[in-house]
Amino acid sequence: MNNVKNLNVYKRAHLLALEIYKATSKFPREEIYALASQMRRSAYSINSNLSEGGAIDSNKEYKHFIGIAKGSAAELEYQVLLSKDIGYIDGDMADKIINEIQQIINMLVGLQKSIV
Repeated sequence: MNNVKNLNVYKRAHLLALEIYKATSKFPREEIYALASQMRRSAYSINSNLSEGGAIDSNKEYKHFIGIAKGSAAELEYQVLLSKDIGYIDGDMADKIINEIQQIINMLVGLQKSIV
C-alpha cells in the first residue's frame, strides 16, 4: 500500500481542490448544482483516485487510478476555462488555476511512469 498523502502531487491537488471550492462559492445560484458541482467533483476526484489506487496492492491498478486522476484534472482544466469565458472566474485567477492543473497533470504523468 502506497502512502499517497506524502506525495507532493497529493498535497498540491488538495490545495487545488480547496481553491476550486473557494472559486465556485461565488458562482451564480443557478450553477450550484451544475457547473460548480461538477468542478468540485473533478477537483476532489484527483486525490480520491490517488487514494483509492494507493490502497490497492497492485502497481497495475495503481497506475490505472493515476490515469483516472489525470482525466479528472483534464476535465477540471476545461471547466475552469469555460468558467473564465462565461465570466464566473476572473481571467488571472483562472489562468493561475489552469497553470496549477497542468503542473499537477505533469506530476501525475511522472508518478505513473515511475511505477513499474
